Amino acid sequence: MKISAKHLPRYRQIARLLWKYGRSDLVNQMNLDDPFESAAPPPTRDGDPTPDELAADLEAMGPTFVKLGQVLSSRPDILPPRYLEALSRLQDKVQPFAYEEVEKIVEGELGVRISKAFSRFDTTPLAAASLGQVHAAALRDGHEVVVKVQRPGISENIGDDFEVLAQIAEFLETHTEAGRRHRLLDTLEQFRVTIGHELNYEREARNLQAMGENLAEFEDIVVPQPVPDYCTRRVLTMDYVSGSKITKVSPIARLDMDGAELAEQLFRAYLKQVLVDGLFHADPHPGNVFLTDDYRIALLDLGMVGHTTPGMQHALLKILIAVSEGKSEDACKVIEDISETEHDFDRQTFHKRIAQVIADQRNMELQKINVGTTLLQVTRIGAQLGLYVPTELTVLGKTLLQLDQVGKVLDPEFDPNAAVRRNAAAIMSQRVNRDATQGSILSSLLEMKEFVGGLPSRLNKVLDAIGNREMEVQVRTPDVDVFLTGMEKVANRITTGIVLAALIIGASLLMRVETDFRVFGYPGFAMLLFVAAATMGFWLVITIILHDRRAGKRGIGP
Repeated sequence: MKISAKHLPRYRQIARLLWKYGRSDLVNQMNLDDPFESAAPPPTRDGDPTPDELAADLEAMGPTFVKLGQVLSSRPDILPPRYLEALSRLQDKVQPFAYEEVEKIVEGELGVRISKAFSRFDTTPLAAASLGQVHAAALRDGHEVVVKVQRPGISENIGDDFEVLAQIAEFLETHTEAGRRHRLLDTLEQFRVTIGHELNYEREARNLQAMGENLAEFEDIVVPQPVPDYCTRRVLTMDYVSGSKITKVSPIARLDMDGAELAEQLFRAYLKQVLVDGLFHADPHPGNVFLTDDYRIALLDLGMVGHTTPGMQHALLKILIAVSEGKSEDACKVIEDISETEHDFDRQTFHKRIAQVIADQRNMELQKINVGTTLLQVTRIGAQLGLYVPTELTVLGKTLLQLDQVGKVLDPEFDPNAAVRRNAAAIMSQRVNRDATQGSILSSLLEMKEFVGGLPSRLNKVLDAIGNREMEVQVRTPDVDVFLTGMEKVANRITTGIVLAALIIGASLLMRVETDFRVFGYPGFAMLLFVAAATMGFWLVITIILHDRRAGKRGIGP
C-alpha cells in the first residue's frame, strides 16, 4: 500500500488510533514499511482506553472523524454498546472561524454584499460546529432568519481524509477476517455519502421543504423553511425558530405544555416519515429537537436524513408491529427476507436470541421499554451470526432510540410500543391512499385489460386439450420411492412372520400324527417344520437388528 507524502501525517494518526484501541492484531497483519512502523504506540497505561477517550480522540482528529463517530454511533453491528453510547454523545462544538471568512463566503456564494442582502447580520455565531457555523440575521423585509455557513476548506479536508481511510479499509478488508466480515469498503462508502450530503446545503434546503410539506398535517410540529434565493451549496438561510432545546425545558414550561400530546404527535410524525413518505429526519437527538415559545416541537438540522423504498417501508412496518406485539417469529422471518446471509448463518441461534430479546422487552417496566434499542440489538445479533441487515433498519433503530428519549422527556409515561400499535392502522390507511395514485390505478387497469383480453384464447386452449384427451396431470412426490420401499420391507416382515406362525402351528399338529419316519423319537415331518421355523425366525431377527443398527448410524429413526 503506497501512501503519498501529503497523506502520511494523517495516516500515522489513524495508525496510532487503531493501535491504541486494541487493533494491534490487525496492524501486525499489514506488514507495512516505514509509514506504519514509525507510528509508535502510545505509552502503556493501566486498563484499556475508555469509550469516552475514543470520543475525545475523534474530536481531536477533526471534523471528518467527529462525523464518522456520529455515524458509527448508529452501527451496533460494528461497535459494542458502550462505544455506541459514548459516540452518540459526541459533540462537534469547535472554535468559530473569523467573521471575515464568513463575509467572504456568503458574499461569494450569494453574489451580493451582506449589507445589501440582509438588514442585520450578527457577527457572533449562535453556534459553531465542525462543518459550519450559524449566524442570526434578518432579511431586508425584517423576516428573522438564521444563516448556516460552511467552514472554509472543509470539503477538501474531508476528501483527503476519506482517501486515506479508503486505502486502509481496502487493506484491512483484503488481509483480515474482521475487515471482510464488516465489509469495510462498503461501510466507508456509506459514511462518505452521508457526510457528502451534509456538506451540500442545497440538498438540506430541499429536505426542509419536503419535510415541511409532509408534516403539514401535524399542528404541533414545526419544520423551519429555507429562503430559496439565499441558499447555495455552502450557505443555507432558513426561518429563525425561537425556543430552547427539549432537554432544557423549565419546570414551569412543563406545566403549561401538553407533554403527552406532543410526544404522541412527534412519534406519529416519525412513523409517517419512515413508513409513508420515505424521507425521515435521521438525527433527532435532543439538540436537534426544540420546544418553541408557543409550545410546539421544532425539528432542526436536516443534513442527515434517511430514505426508505416502498418495499422497505412495508417490511419495516411489519417488523415494528411484530416487535411491539412480541411476535419474534414474525419479526425474524421479515428480517431474514430483507437481509443478506453468509454461508455460515446460524438461523436457529438467531431465532432463539431474537425471541429472548423481544421477551425481555415485554417483561420490562413501561419506563424502560425502548423500540429503538430492540432494533439495534437485532442488528447486532444478526451481524454476529452472519446476517447483514439493511442499513435502513439500523438507521431506523438509532432514530427510534433517540426519539424514545425525546418522547420520555416530554412524557415520562410515554409507551413507544403502544404508540406503534395505536398508529399502525392509520399508517396502513395512509400507505393505501398514497399508493392509490392515478398512475398506479392506470397501471393496474392496463394489466387487468391484458389479462381479460387474453383469457378467451387461454380458456379455448384448455378446453381443446381436455376434449382431445391431451390434458395430463403430473404429481411430483420426491419421497415416494423411499416410502414405497419402506412399506415393502414392512409387508415382507409381516408375511415372513405369518409363514413362521403357520410352520409352527403345522408342526404342532403333525406331532399328533403317527409315522414311521421319526427324529429323536418324534414325528420326522413335524421336527423338520420346527427346524425350518427356527432357522427362518433366527434369520429374521438378525436382519432386523442389523438394519436398525445401520439406520441408527445414518441418523434415521430414534
